[in-house]
Amino acid sequence: MTGDVIRVILADDHAVVRAGLKAVLGAAKDIDVIGEARNGREAVAMAERFNPDVVIMDLGMPELDGTAATKEIVSKGLAARVLILTMQAEEDYLVPLMEAGAAGYLVKSVADRELVDAVRAVAHGDVYVRPAAARVLAKNLTRKDPAAMERERFEKLTQRERDVLRLVAQGYSAPEIGEKLFISPKTVDTYKQRVQEKLGLAHRSDYVQFALRLGLLAET
Repeated sequence: MTGDVIRVILADDHAVVRAGLKAVLGAAKDIDVIGEARNGREAVAMAERFNPDVVIMDLGMPELDGTAATKEIVSKGLAARVLILTMQAEEDYLVPLMEAGAAGYLVKSVADRELVDAVRAVAHGDVYVRPAAARVLAKNLTRKDPAAMERERFEKLTQRERDVLRLVAQGYSAPEIGEKLFISPKTVDTYKQRVQEKLGLAHRSDYVQFALRLGLLAET
């Protein structure tokens, strides 16, 4: 957030639902609904144009569904945090949506009581899920192999970010990497910064250890 007021976009293909959500949020003086989208494509476009703090996203929308729209918003590096609001059971949809980059998940049946708190939570950088949903997430995390989780994180990098990660781990300097990839050393440093933000790799030793665990050092 950049100010005291949380700027929100509503994305739902039903006008009556959007009106109801707007009425609920209207009772909160620190929340301002700045736009309404009828489908996922409009939601992404509005997120790019208006730079909201939160996008409240329905799942089942035409043109681009809520999951795909969430992935686009995250992949574009937009500041907006996505709060999923849907009729769907948490057990069926929660984990894939959180992995796609959603910051929270709320079922519509409790929106009248919890929506304001959920919007405030995700706007301030927290993850909002109900207790039952938190148990679903915890169960999924205990089942996941750490190596598989690291592979998932690696696969979310762009191809150029992967190339830079691998070459840093192999011992190449920024000018050498730039020469190999036909980019400037400054651009190499920019990609390294992105890798650090996404994976937390700050030093070359971190790159080497990560690459060893994923078997990247042998790649050319």
